[in-house]
Amino acid sequence: MGTTASKVRQHVHCDSCYSRRCRARVEVSVCCAVVPCRLHCGALFHLCKEEDHLLLCPNVRVPCLNAGYGCPVHLPRSSQAAHLQVCPASVVCCSMEWLRWPTDDTNPHSNITLQENVLKENEGRDEVALDFAMAMVDQSDLYSRLKMKPLFPELMEEEEVEEIKEEKKEETAVGGFVNGATNIDAKNSLRQNTVEETVQNSAGQRRVLSTETYNLSEMMFSMERGGCAVAQANLDDPKQNPNPGEKGKAQSERDSKEAERQDTEREDENCHEADTSKTGQAPWQEGVLERLGQELSPQEYNMYIVHHGRMLIAFGQIEACTPRDKDFVYGSLEPIPVQTVRSFKVQDSCLVLITAATVVRRVHLVDTSDLGVKEDDWFSDEAAATLLGYAEEEVMGHKISQSKAADGLYVDVGTQTHSFRSAPFKRKTTLAEVMVDRPLKLRLQLQAESVNSRHSRASCVFSFLCGHTFHRREFATHVRNVHSDIQTCLSGWFEQRCPLAYLGCTYSQRRFQPSTHKATVSYSQQLRSFSLRPTLEAAQREGGGEAGGGEDSLSSLPYEVLCHVATFLDSLSLSQLALVSRLMRQVCSSLLQERGMVTLRWERKTYSHGGAKWRAKPVWEFSRLFSSVDSWRMADISPISAHLKVCPYYEASVHSEPRLTMTQSIHIKYSF
Repeated sequence: MGTTASKVRQHVHCDSCYSRRCRARVEVSVCCAVVPCRLHCGALFHLCKEEDHLLLCPNVRVPCLNAGYGCPVHLPRSSQAAHLQVCPASVVCCSMEWLRWPTDDTNPHSNITLQENVLKENEGRDEVALDFAMAMVDQSDLYSRLKMKPLFPELMEEEEVEEIKEEKKEETAVGGFVNGATNIDAKNSLRQNTVEETVQNSAGQRRVLSTETYNLSEMMFSMERGGCAVAQANLDDPKQNPNPGEKGKAQSERDSKEAERQDTEREDENCHEADTSKTGQAPWQEGVLERLGQELSPQEYNMYIVHHGRMLIAFGQIEACTPRDKDFVYGSLEPIPVQTVRSFKVQDSCLVLITAATVVRRVHLVDTSDLGVKEDDWFSDEAAATLLGYAEEEVMGHKISQSKAADGLYVDVGTQTHSFRSAPFKRKTTLAEVMVDRPLKLRLQLQAESVNSRHSRASCVFSFLCGHTFHRREFATHVRNVHSDIQTCLSGWFEQRCPLAYLGCTYSQRRFQPSTHKATVSYSQQLRSFSLRPTLEAAQREGGGEAGGGEDSLSSLPYEVLCHVATFLDSLSLSQLALVSRLMRQVCSSLLQERGMVTLRWERKTYSHGGAKWRAKPVWEFSRLFSSVDSWRMADISPISAHLKVCPYYEASVHSEPRLTMTQSIHIKYSF
């Protein structure tokens, strides 16, 4: 428990004495006097143990357990546990996630007309619908995360090597890389460089083998290499080959034959017209079994037949043993003629016209201008193409027109070209940078979905995170009021739209308000959080306008009164009040220790010699939590049916002529 220095000063008797009623006589180097704790904790100990006692004394003032996270409080050791409940550095980051998919133009239930009308109606307005405001914030966040390079690598600018080196140097200054992605990229680049050097050295040509081709060849010949490895393991096994002398003899014969074969190849390397159909060892070459029977040992010969039996049967080298193998024999390989199957029957009158007409052929050069389209139609929309590409990759598991190897012989190659006005793009260009000067348009759905095991924040780009930081005592209130009461019940329950919204009606009403007072729930796109706005009566608004006269009457109150009034505000109101003036900022600063929270904000500092380092700086702030709402009640508003009387999209269908009902039509049908 004690340090080395304190153990040296302790005495022989004091080392083993723990009695509060010790009556041992004080002697030099044997025993010292028993004294009480000077901080009045009630402990009695020998004087030489006072230093060790201060390490455990409950009355010693020590820094908070969260001192490394910015808490400046020093308090008695016995109060550390109770302080954690109100510690400003005891914060929690909300990890609530949800999904919001792009709109589908081909889906008739996608409500595209509604989104266009809502965007036009809410342009320039402060108070907008809750679902629309959240969708716009999510779209802005999504645009800033989507990069153009993964989908359109062919539309990137060619950057110089120096710029790439500078970017790598900046990443190195961060102090690490995320998820080991850089290590994987380094391995892939090293592997690709090795493949390129091997091709150049062996073939003597300046051709570069791409990584996709290399991976394809690796997949084609992996089974062959595995069979060779098994055969070699069987040959090396003493149980499979009990006579090592014969093995060495066979090995020497194979080495001599291999040397003769290499000499023959060096002599015939200039002969390009040599017939290799009768000298190779491929299963489809003529006389391969006879040659292998002379060159290989019996064990190697049998191993070759085991691994290539199906192909030897297919090309007629050996006879099939079972009816199933006989059906596998190709016989003679011939190309299959392409046949066109028509799913409709051409009418006889059309055939007569076609046969009677005279076919006139002429050569004519065709340009894109002959297609009859405008120049604006040549270019695709960057946002629509990017969202479609990422949605295809998330739902289907692959990119649009991605090349796919069906087997060792066939590869499905897909191509799709895009023409954008803003192309070419830089290496780190995001969709937000491309759409900065474009007209605003909502391309995400108004309804949000909950995350699942397949689509989560780690794998899906269309998942969104709350990410707000709250004090530990505020976190439960935030989850209950914001995510459980408002967000998950937003569409159709907390906020109700017109039943004819699918036709384009933008009317909506908020059905609930706090049970204790009148207030309206609103959403701030700048703060990305919900808030409660008190509803004032008309008389209160007029009275406040006459008394105030447009002047700041609140600032004329004494400082102590302002501090007392500020204690009744919630955290969100305090954060906004601090932005009004310097006086209000000082008033709110007096409540930071009690109501605020401290977090670490990392800043990157660059030195003159080119190096960089990240440092954590404590930042004091108020959370985005509004007043706690224990229960909600229905607001005093008219029902949605009252709106249908004046809804412009509600068109009554009046029938002047009588029509048969379903029962009458069935009765008439069966009466005949």
